[in-house]
Amino acid sequence: MKASILYGNEDLRYEECEIPKLEDGNVKIKVCMSGICGSDIPRVLKNGAHFYPLILGHEFSGIVDEVASDVKDLKVGDHVVGIPLIPCMKCEDCNNGNYSLCKHYDFIGSRRNGSNAEYVVLPKENVYKISNSIPFEQAAMFEPATVAMHAVKLLNFEKGKTVAILGAGTVGGFVTQIVKALGASTIVSFGRNPKKLKLASKLGATNVFSTLEEDFILKSKELTNGRGFDYVFETAGSVDTMKYAYELVGNKGKVCLIGTPTSNLEFTPKLWENLNRKEFILTGSWMSYSYPFPGDEWKEIESMFADGRLKYYPEMIYKIFDLKDAYKAFEMYKNGKVEGKILLKCSKD
Repeated sequence: MKASILYGNEDLRYEECEIPKLEDGNVKIKVCMSGICGSDIPRVLKNGAHFYPLILGHEFSGIVDEVASDVKDLKVGDHVVGIPLIPCMKCEDCNNGNYSLCKHYDFIGSRRNGSNAEYVVLPKENVYKISNSIPFEQAAMFEPATVAMHAVKLLNFEKGKTVAILGAGTVGGFVTQIVKALGASTIVSFGRNPKKLKLASKLGATNVFSTLEEDFILKSKELTNGRGFDYVFETAGSVDTMKYAYELVGNKGKVCLIGTPTSNLEFTPKLWENLNRKEFILTGSWMSYSYPFPGDEWKEIESMFADGRLKYYPEMIYKIFDLKDAYKAFEMYKNGKVEGKILLKCSKD
């Protein structure tokens, strides 16, 4: 098979390699679309891979090509998406159903070869069957949609409340759609890119603000009569947006940090004191799993995709590259020219 293989920092090569062996309990998938995640960027551009050579890719859709003889609940031709986390299922966290917190996990496209290839072989537990009606482009965003759902569930979201979403990228867009479907009264999306903010409005944001605009925090809080937002979701992972969350949240509100920073994060005492003075609840969110594995997040996203509560628009995808041109996609990230999700088309038909 052909694959995009990472041999070193900024060294991606499109090469022939062996198809992974189909062992008991495994499923071979013909990969149709594989998404580039923000976590893949430092793996390619900042020496962030655990080992070399490595096939990246963990957000993907495809068709079952072959199943081991002991796999009964999946068949050739099924449309599926991949569940990238492989928890140990033995540690205390796993026994408590907190699979995202497993310290002995494996992960597709990071700690083992992933989906930036014509085929990938996974344990049957990591293959999630979906409706044939869901386009492969949309299905490739199934995993980041579950990340958004996990964060919303962590905050025990209640309808009729006000929501601020920092970051108008893929995860931010799914948070927007999810809270809209759950009955948020006001949904405000914050970002820098006009195209992304325009899309956020299409996805359900009642208001959008550029963080480059003067006094955007004060102006946005006017929508809440100055009290601040009931829920704040930070999805960008930038130092600035994490600080903005402390200013935007209202008294007794809830803040969820989904994005992961790549720079040192420093607060002034006055800014940090918002946590004390507002008595808001602060939590992080990591991946998208709960008991029973992979969790209700995956079932709920499947349902919302199927019934249209989570909508798909072509502008949600910035560009689609053929697998052989994966290096061109990462060149765009290197040059700061990416304005949305990039997918890799991995199959020839």
